Amino acid sequence: DVARLIDVLNRLRDTNNTLVVIEHNLDIIKSADWVIDLGPEGGNDGGQIVAEGPPERVAAAPGSHTGRFLANSLGMNHLLDMK
Repeated sequence: DVARLIDVLNRLRDTNNTLVVIEHNLDIIKSADWVIDLGPEGGNDGGQIVAEGPPERVAAAPGSHTGRFLANSLGMNHLLDMK
């Protein structure tokens, strides 16, 4: 259950733990303090930092496939017209 996982991650963070989570689930990504988006594609066409920062900054990053989906999930649909 994603909500339970987010709750556990938040409790770990709140007790001064550093967490590194590799995830594709948008609910988990948008609850992160800091996102590092690697791409722009997978495999040999990836591995570069496309965007980093709070989820809202990644959502606004041009060229970020993750950002495009994140913008929609965060209700920042106005950004989708600019990408």
